[in-house]
Amino acid sequence: MNHEAIYVHIPFCEHICHYCDFNKVFLKNQPVQEYLDALLKEMKKEQAEHPATRIRTIYIGGGTPTALTPSQLAYLLKGMKEIFPLEEVEEWTVEVNPDSAEQEKLQVLFDAGVNRLSIGVQTFDPQLLEIIGRTHRADSVYEAVQTARQVGFENLSIDLMFSLPKQTPESFRDTLKQAFSLNVEHISAYSLKIEEKTVFYNRQRKGKLQLPPEEHEVQMYQDLRSMTNDAGYEQYEISNFAKDGLKSRHNIVYWDNASYFGFGAGASGYIEGVRYQNIGPVKQYIDAVEADKPPRLNTHHVTKVEQLEEAMFLGLRKREGLHPDDFLQRYGVRFEDIYNEQISEHLGKGLLEYHGGALRLTAEGLLLGNEVFESFLAVLEEDPTPVE
Repeated sequence: MNHEAIYVHIPFCEHICHYCDFNKVFLKNQPVQEYLDALLKEMKKEQAEHPATRIRTIYIGGGTPTALTPSQLAYLLKGMKEIFPLEEVEEWTVEVNPDSAEQEKLQVLFDAGVNRLSIGVQTFDPQLLEIIGRTHRADSVYEAVQTARQVGFENLSIDLMFSLPKQTPESFRDTLKQAFSLNVEHISAYSLKIEEKTVFYNRQRKGKLQLPPEEHEVQMYQDLRSMTNDAGYEQYEISNFAKDGLKSRHNIVYWDNASYFGFGAGASGYIEGVRYQNIGPVKQYIDAVEADKPPRLNTHHVTKVEQLEEAMFLGLRKREGLHPDDFLQRYGVRFEDIYNEQISEHLGKGLLEYHGGALRLTAEGLLLGNEVFESFLAVLEEDPTPVE
């Protein structure tokens, strides 16, 4: 299995958002340089053990990668270029917070070869920004996009959220209109999910979190689909929309169930049939790397059955769906043969359809995707043989 993608996790944040359950720590008093050294050491060791002959996509996320100083960013990117064959990188994305999108930092990224930014916007509503714990202003988003354009970036993505506490369909439509005014190349928009170990989770347990009713969440998603289409964006995945064919190539690696490196504290990866997650606490991660130990919290050899399950629910997230011939070529079996009962049921319910020869979710199926995905789990008899 080729591994042509890299994910790098920067866990440092200057502020913790109320909904975020990603591995993160407050930046102040953290051993940032030691962490970057450990990151590069992990990369060097992994490349020696599982050499990649070419890297196609890179994604640096967090946390807040732009919480690093310009010199720290330059150090990390230079180190990566010395370890990996990056001459053929097609897409190199870095996550950016609007209030840390300083020109000097963006120039460092651009000069190093980064060609795509993902800007965490979430909403343009000032009240909602405060409710969800974001520190930037709506104006900061416009300034960040302008700065990125001045530096030379031609591929920008923004992240939005909907079904936020006290959010209305009208408020979300206004956020979408403001997003379109930025004329960015890509929009990701996700419904809020309450995760454990977050401020929102604790508030919900205490009955202090007022979420929109389900019908409002459905309306927001329907507005998202129709308004992005009218604004010239193609929906290519449940939550992702792109202009001019500028889909996120890195995220497609995940949805194609392909192999990728994951580096850093709390990062996940999938190499040679093994899924793994790294140790989360920064100090423990650094100590493990410095001791020449794999910084793994856990590893799992993916069985053939698990890979088939993943291929179904990840592939159906894409609007192009699953092509029977591609599935057969990759896995040696037709999905209609092993999941005939489930597929027939969802075709009958109007949740799945064949489009251009591929199986995909219908418009109604997009609203009930989890119900469809879950139906493909624990169906086949478990095969303990690891996938090579």
